[in-house]
Amino acid sequence: MTDSPGRTSPGSSPSEETDKAAETTEAIEATEAAQEGRPAQWAQEQPPPGDWSTSAQGPPRQRRSTGERARARTGPGPSHGAGGGVPGPQGPQAGWQQAGRPQWGRPQAPQPGVIPLRPLQAGEIVEGAVRTMRIHWRAVLGISLTVAVGTQAVATVVDRLWDRGTPELDPLGGATPETPQELVEAIGNGLGGIGVAWLLSLVGSITAAALLTVIVSRAVLGRPVTAREAWRSARPQLGRMAGLMVLVPMLLIGVFAVGIVWGLLAAAAGAEQAGMSLTAVGGLAAMVVATWLWIRYSLAAPALMLEKQGVAAAMQRSAKLVRGAWWRVFGIQLISILITALVALMAQAVVVVFDVFIHGIGDQSVADATDWASLIEIGIAAVVSSALTLPVSAGMTALLYMDQRIRRESLDVELARSAGEGK
Repeated sequence: MTDSPGRTSPGSSPSEETDKAAETTEAIEATEAAQEGRPAQWAQEQPPPGDWSTSAQGPPRQRRSTGERARARTGPGPSHGAGGGVPGPQGPQAGWQQAGRPQWGRPQAPQPGVIPLRPLQAGEIVEGAVRTMRIHWRAVLGISLTVAVGTQAVATVVDRLWDRGTPELDPLGGATPETPQELVEAIGNGLGGIGVAWLLSLVGSITAAALLTVIVSRAVLGRPVTAREAWRSARPQLGRMAGLMVLVPMLLIGVFAVGIVWGLLAAAAGAEQAGMSLTAVGGLAAMVVATWLWIRYSLAAPALMLEKQGVAAAMQRSAKLVRGAWWRVFGIQLISILITALVALMAQAVVVVFDVFIHGIGDQSVADATDWASLIEIGIAAVVSSALTLPVSAGMTALLYMDQRIRRESLDVELARSAGEGK
């Protein structure tokens, strides 16, 4: 019978008989080679017997079904290797990110210094400022303590020796101003002492903010810095920093003056009741405008120091960084103020307890409140609070400036590159 194409006859074909004969011959030759000590055709170490699959994928006895093989072929090709490969955004491997494995699309941010190089939360800004003070405590506390002791010592001497011309404003004695004219005269009499105190505070704030901003910028990169190095880096910008520290407060004072001047003029013209009401309303409106301007230009100091900007350019830079994030900047600056007030209150409470322990509880006259002992105690409390709060407030402002630049301008990439080059 002639076989048609594609069909086989029953029984064994000649080709199958030839294969069986070849296998029998090879087995006989292997046995003879083993008896005579000759090398066999196969290696000495052979895999154990078993159901070995001709496929190269997977261990024995773990065959995949036809549906599984079809799904594997339709999955991501080059990135889907025999062992699973890199998980793609779809398919069974999409559950890797939910199973505690690293998220391939969001690598961990580098942290060469006190903060991670990514957009920061408010708590991380506070933590970064405190960590800077803890790591670089010699330079930070050396600067803040020197500035606090120097300014407060001069302020204490001026406060003791200056001829007080404002007894009407003293809550412990003297008459309270009853008319706007008396209030203006009382304030004018005390402008000398207030101006000296403000000037000393301004000098201390300029020096501390400039030096501490430099230290924070180095701490972000994980680089050590000394007070001498901070002074050398900040000294060329101190003149511009002084101009900025004078211009911004004068701008805020001008806003308040414009807000209350109309009420004072009305009171001076004879309409005292209407004038006082207009003064209160104008003062409230001026406070709102001044707060908005303060936040708008609150990042000008670090911009001036770290970007080597001029006064006007630094103010424009701050306004650009704050734009669209006013409430966030306001909230973080408010946290800084609350921390400063809390530390100052705690320091003042310690001084009060110490004073009660030394002098006892009793009535003291106004003169006793302005003697050398009382002024020195108040000065010590001010030094302690300033030494602790200046680094925190300056550090938070500098880190807030860097955070805004990270969010707006990808400063983290440049910082990471600078940190890598510095190692």
